[in-house]
Amino acid sequence: MSERTSEQTSPESASNPFGDLGLDDRLVQALTVLGYEEPTPIQCEAIPPLLEGRDLMGQAATGTGKSAAFALPLLQRLAEAGTPRPQPSVLILVPTRELAMQLAEAVYRYGRALGVSVLPIYGGQSFSQQLKVLKRGVDVVVATPGRALDHVGRGTLRLDRLAAVVLDEADEMLDMGFAEDLEAILAATPDDRQTVLFSATLPPRIHEIARHHQKDPVQVRIAGQGQAEGEAPQVREMVYYVTRAHKVVALGRVLDVEDPEATIVFCRTRTEVDELTETLAAHGYRAEALHGGMSQEQRDRVMKKLRGGGADLLTATDVAARGLDISRLTHVINFDVPNAPEAYVHRIGRVGRAGREGVAITLAEPREQRLIQNIERLTRRSLNVARLPTVADLRDRRLEALRTSLEEAISGDDLDRFRSMVETLAEEFDPLDIAAAAVKLAQVASGQDVAEAVEIPEVRVSGGKPASTSSRGGKRSSSPAPRKGGPPPGDVERIYVGVGRDAGVRPQDLVGAITGESGIPGSRIGKIQIGDQFTLVEVGREVVDEVITSLHGAKIKGRRVTVRRDRGRP
Repeated sequence: MSERTSEQTSPESASNPFGDLGLDDRLVQALTVLGYEEPTPIQCEAIPPLLEGRDLMGQAATGTGKSAAFALPLLQRLAEAGTPRPQPSVLILVPTRELAMQLAEAVYRYGRALGVSVLPIYGGQSFSQQLKVLKRGVDVVVATPGRALDHVGRGTLRLDRLAAVVLDEADEMLDMGFAEDLEAILAATPDDRQTVLFSATLPPRIHEIARHHQKDPVQVRIAGQGQAEGEAPQVREMVYYVTRAHKVVALGRVLDVEDPEATIVFCRTRTEVDELTETLAAHGYRAEALHGGMSQEQRDRVMKKLRGGGADLLTATDVAARGLDISRLTHVINFDVPNAPEAYVHRIGRVGRAGREGVAITLAEPREQRLIQNIERLTRRSLNVARLPTVADLRDRRLEALRTSLEEAISGDDLDRFRSMVETLAEEFDPLDIAAAAVKLAQVASGQDVAEAVEIPEVRVSGGKPASTSSRGGKRSSSPAPRKGGPPPGDVERIYVGVGRDAGVRPQDLVGAITGESGIPGSRIGKIQIGDQFTLVEVGREVVDEVITSLHGAKIKGRRVTVRRDRGRP
């Protein structure tokens, strides 16, 4: 392929910083029309080597402009080839239908002046229509791996003349189980192709793909677009520390106090998404699930409901963070802290877009403080650790909402039919008591009475470390300090833990597991008697139920354990 020469630069492209990167005048003009004023960091780093035909491995989060970073130079190289293209020259693989449609539209806009044809290929779309376009000839195919491999297997998508392959959101495609599909697709492409890989995170599996399928790749790492100095923050970020046993209650409390217009709640696993969605729906929230295990028809239905206002809450795995832009979205809540800090950047990138303000809330367990610190190091900003809203906060918030409704009703003109009743009651009762009783009935009738709400135990962190640095399973980053005393003998109950000396359990393992999962202080733990196959632990009588609940399903020394009140075993 020919190299772009300096004679191709025109006054129009020279006035746009994109021209300095070596892009064709027609691409620069298209960017000017689209309102692109200057390249982002990822574009500055990626476009020149891609124009030279180099392989590239890039790490970039949502909102950094990476789509244009690889699409623009590949479109230019495709146009410079200047030969008829009966078969695709560029294949871009993406994890989801939404991203395929979004990216295909962007590529079409960029390359329209070059006469480039683009075809998105994904499940749920008419196969015959895709086949018709492929037979006619297309320059760029943007596809999900499964549907692309389906066409390859049928012989309707030939890859033997590809000049370039792009794996966009590579980590997400691997997480969705597309590893074998990707390998099969890459095996059907020419050895001399240009290979571009973009990923929000770079786990070992990504490096393995790069090692097998790229040749001396340029490496570019852009965590995210920084906020300009003096610019008002668009996303309010905060962290609430809460024990695992109280997370669902804490989530409900946050939703009730924040009262968001629309929210995405992120979980780590598909199972957790389904279970949490069912729980939230049972508590009256209009919640829908979204994860990679759903069919395209199910995903379309969910997104239609959320965008149209038929649902207010989307419980999702990280796959939902890719390629989605929901205008009414106001809040992102991390029900689980992501293990990779880059994933956090991806998640909160769903809000605070295009000048809209947004809120990002993280529910972190004490053992996850190190993950929070990793996020702070990556983003180079401190996350605000706040006190979880109390029952009093919730009561005040609901009363304020009721007050607003009452003010609107008072300003209305349809109160006459109620005045006679109030005048009659006023002959016997104080008008203020009548109004207070009406407010009480309105609150109860609306389902917003918080009389039955329970307080969530506060989890304190001190000295930059949580009350306990234990992880689930009882492993600790440091041994606990020797405990002195414990609760008074008459103020304890004994719990049975079904693991003992044979599993290598030590007292500090039990202390770490109990304080880490329940959040109670070590001072509420008394004597620990370790037997061969079980352990008896004394805990404060007032926290025994909390300890048993929080340890349910936990692992100690790698084993799931039975935890219950002791029944008098020796």
